Amino acid sequence: MPLSEHEQRMLEQMERALYAEDPKFATALEGSGLRTYTRRRVYQAVAGFLVGIALLMAGMVAQQIWISVVGFLVMLGCAVLAVTGWRKAPKPGEQAGSPPGAPSARPQNRQRRSMMNRIEQRWQRRRDEQEGGR
Repeated sequence: MPLSEHEQRMLEQMERALYAEDPKFATALEGSGLRTYTRRRVYQAVAGFLVGIALLMAGMVAQQIWISVVGFLVMLGCAVLAVTGWRKAPKPGEQAGSPPGAPSARPQNRQRRSMMNRIEQRWQRRRDEQEGGR
């Protein structure tokens, strides 16, 4: 459930106050950023995929089908994690953890809000039309 406009403004004010009061603490809370996290997640998924291949081969050599099945499932799960992690990674020019109120973040946020407002208005009109037709 998305935050209301008032809640978003309050959250932005609290973030700005935190940055103004203690910028060192605020940057520590940001961590190393989404890009580093997703890169690490993709590397872990690749390593897990290799472990899955090893399990698959070990199951075939030992003639134990269940080990091969587990290896395949590990490979499948790690492939899904790698693909989803790769898609979530921000582009090189983007800043995922930019401070609130940054100029690059505002126009996109306004567009998103206006699009959501339009969708909500259309939804409300349809509900009103359906209720009026009954």
